[in-house]
Amino acid sequence: MNNRLTAIGVRNTTKPGRYCDGGGLYLYVPATKFRGGKRWVFRWRDRITGKTRDKGLGPVSDVTLIKAREKAAEYRQQVRDGIDPIDSARQALAAVKLERARRLTFGQCCEKYMDAHRDGWRNAKHAAQWQSTLDTYCASLLPLPVAEIDTALVIKALEPIWTTKTETATRVRQRIEAVLNWATAREFRTGENPARWRGHLDKLLPKPTKLKKVEHRAALPYTEAGAFMTELRQQKGLGALALELQILTACRPGEVAGARWAEFDLDAATWTIPGERMKAGKEHRVPLSPPAAALLRKLPRVNAFVFPGPKKGQSLTTAAMLKALRTARPGFDAHGFRSTFRDWAADQTAYPRDVAEAALAHAVQGVEAVYRRTDLLNKRARLMADWAKYCAKPASTGNVRGIREGAKA
Repeated sequence: MNNRLTAIGVRNTTKPGRYCDGGGLYLYVPATKFRGGKRWVFRWRDRITGKTRDKGLGPVSDVTLIKAREKAAEYRQQVRDGIDPIDSARQALAAVKLERARRLTFGQCCEKYMDAHRDGWRNAKHAAQWQSTLDTYCASLLPLPVAEIDTALVIKALEPIWTTKTETATRVRQRIEAVLNWATAREFRTGENPARWRGHLDKLLPKPTKLKKVEHRAALPYTEAGAFMTELRQQKGLGALALELQILTACRPGEVAGARWAEFDLDAATWTIPGERMKAGKEHRVPLSPPAAALLRKLPRVNAFVFPGPKKGQSLTTAAMLKALRTARPGFDAHGFRSTFRDWAADQTAYPRDVAEAALAHAVQGVEAVYRRTDLLNKRARLMADWAKYCAKPASTGNVRGIREGAKA
């Protein structure tokens, strides 16, 4: 017998229990109000397992008796057709999610990926580089549904820069792959990753190692360091002072330009650069030679930055340091002074290689990295003091002027 319940009866029933309307439709009244109130349930027996299964149809407050009967009739028909109503509902929900995912663009996925990983990246610069490379080289992909990104579209984005900007193109590919992996994990797309390299794009694009041309930094020969330092100290401006500090500390231009007073302990003659400002993401202590410490003591403390920039709240840029260099020696690169220092340490001193490498904050590799527990600060302090003395000497006689190529550091 069907249609046993009435709308008034449903509204007035408060005693806990199950009340059958017929055809598998039940009104369920829970024992306590904390279980969600009265609701509809469709019950049937699975033909294969013989087990009774229940599918909720919604609360009485949202689903009327008439509507509940309509839903129950729909599910009875599914059971007669051999369809499990619960599995059918799950499949329908999955289809809706997939359709929504198809409307989610690659650009939106990029934003969500970066938001999810931003806290784990070593600094804001890394996040900015992500955004910049995707905006610049993936413009054709950004508005497209992420579920539709395929190999042809990835190739179309990479090919224009693969042979001309190989290192950049490699990073772009890796970032596309990472975003698509994230989208797959979030069920916004299915299938293999079209940006994967091994076993896929490596069959379609030349290997980066076959294309990449190592561009070396133009480095001043160390025999000219003394003469150049004399010329540099005759210049005025923060750019020249920042470049001098960079030479004396063998640091990278960006590490010097962004230096903050809080990082320095002039009494202890040390400069501690936090990990978020280092290339390797690891804190680096720099011993300050007497000339380096003296330079810092002479600088006015205008704000938090040792070398404040022209705009409020910003530091000096590395462009100012490069300008000071090229005013005296056109064609050279400020970063190249790290190579100048390294060549001097190798050719003119007996300091061990690991001391010189530690001065440059180069990461220790292999098994040695596991056991190294010291940053060799005392030995590096003597090395940097000797380097400062060398830079204060006049140029050696018989030197040949010209650009000497120093490897990237």
